[in-house]
Amino acid sequence: MQQIMADTKRDCPARRVPSGEPFIIPAGNFLTINQSLGGNYTVTFQGNMYRIDGTDADAIGQTPEVIEFIDDGSEGVSEAQVRQALDTIYDPEIPISIVELGLIYDVQIDQETAAVKVVMTLTAPGCGMGPVLVSDVEYRVAKVPRVSSVSVALVFDPPWSREMMSEEAQLEAGLFF
Repeated sequence: MQQIMADTKRDCPARRVPSGEPFIIPAGNFLTINQSLGGNYTVTFQGNMYRIDGTDADAIGQTPEVIEFIDDGSEGVSEAQVRQALDTIYDPEIPISIVELGLIYDVQIDQETAAVKVVMTLTAPGCGMGPVLVSDVEYRVAKVPRVSSVSVALVFDPPWSREMMSEEAQLEAGLFF
């Protein structure tokens, strides 16, 4: 993608790269869109790099990603909807869903408190984008109806391997042979 200058139309939630720290880019400011990958945007604002979720793309003059959760009739938090949200998150460096990559190990839901805990890993323990990916998970899962809080447990046991990827993801990444 070619770099594009954009004017923020409204206050825009963002996460600093690589720390994942939340930040608000105020309305009426110019930024540079460096990359659009997996539905999210990597931008530069005041010399810092940030990641903007695709659901907030309208704030930077782009078409927002809309996640429509199908009501399954459950009273509490739906695990299917949590997994649907997770499947919309793409690795920042590989345009493949973190679910298809096999990075999600478990989803735990406390229905009394509506708290969701996601147990996940990274493709490599030293991945510099790990904090950004964790913040992506927290941000997207928080959009699921009735979710009150989200926590992410980042684990490295068992270590990730390409065998954890779906066959489709392996084909897409050129690793299936």
